[in-house]
Amino acid sequence: MARVEKSIEVNVPVRTAYDQWTQFETFPNFMEGVQEVRQLDDRRLHWKAKVGMKTEEWDAEIREQVPDEKIIWQNTSGSTNAGMVKFQSLGPDLTRVHLEMSYDPEGFIETVGDKLGFMSRRVEGDLERFKDFIESRGAETGAWRGTHQNPSVPGGHTRGSLDAGEHDDASPGDTDDGTRHERPQRPF
Repeated sequence: MARVEKSIEVNVPVRTAYDQWTQFETFPNFMEGVQEVRQLDDRRLHWKAKVGMKTEEWDAEIREQVPDEKIIWQNTSGSTNAGMVKFQSLGPDLTRVHLEMSYDPEGFIETVGDKLGFMSRRVEGDLERFKDFIESRGAETGAWRGTHQNPSVPGGHTRGSLDAGEHDDASPGDTDDGTRHERPQRPF
């Protein structure tokens, strides 16, 4: 399982940054390779993206969502992937956006690309483009302020970062001590 973790500071209030991130269908405006994101309902998304030399499609489920704090997701079809984006207010008009993603590179080209840091650079570029997108607008294109509790953890909310202070090979979606969301096991 490969993992990417990146952060960026954006010059907008935390609510503005979070609200824009909930507008999943705008992701192609700032995420390289993402061709389309369709929101199927308030928990499910359908993605279409160019990965390496091919176009892939998959569905993802929002496992947990807390306004102005975090969104945690995992795939329900297609290649294994999961992640979390956290929002931290650093001041009235300054927010840190922290993104963690885990994924399984498939095939030789994706594996080599991952080892060469292509995904890490792509995520870093996506965050830079998100920063440019939201700062140039000055306001979000929309918002969804609902909350989703995580059915896999006591109390419904993951505590802290998915990986803070835990083992180095931890990744978003791993099951640990009940504080993480579960990832379905792939049959082998």
